[in-house]
Amino acid sequence: MTLNLAHDHDVPSQTWQRDGCFGCGPANPNGLQLIFALSHDGKSYVCRFSLGASFVGPPGHAHGGIIAAILDEAMGKANKLKSRVALTRRMEVEYLRPVPLGQPLVVEGRVSRMTGRALYNRAELRSAKGDVLARSRGKFLAINAEKMFAREFEAERRNSG
Repeated sequence: MTLNLAHDHDVPSQTWQRDGCFGCGPANPNGLQLIFALSHDGKSYVCRFSLGASFVGPPGHAHGGIIAAILDEAMGKANKLKSRVALTRRMEVEYLRPVPLGQPLVVEGRVSRMTGRALYNRAELRSAKGDVLARSRGKFLAINAEKMFAREFEAERRNSG
């Protein structure tokens, strides 16, 4: 299945994004370093990637916690569709098939609905052929990141200057 991806800059940027994030941070050498793009139809965020041997669980396949982290990251990116910064309140993962290491994979996250501060999101992890390997649903709560993480931001400013 081929997806046409638009550029990430089509969605308003979030000023609080961090380079060290385990899921998507380019400055985290131990992280997944996932790069998401807005889908062409503008209804989801999509990432194409493969997993290396350091993410092993069962022989030749990804650890279940890594799969959950990837799905959580995709659902978290989907919050940008509503121009919200939101944190995971709860999530449920359905593991359908083992996720192979070293092969092309696609993860896609979308917002199902939004009620007040709550966003209800879904994600799917698929093989390059389109087989669904795992899926999730979750509840996210919108936050004011600048206020919630004010101490951490101030400490970063002090340490960088």
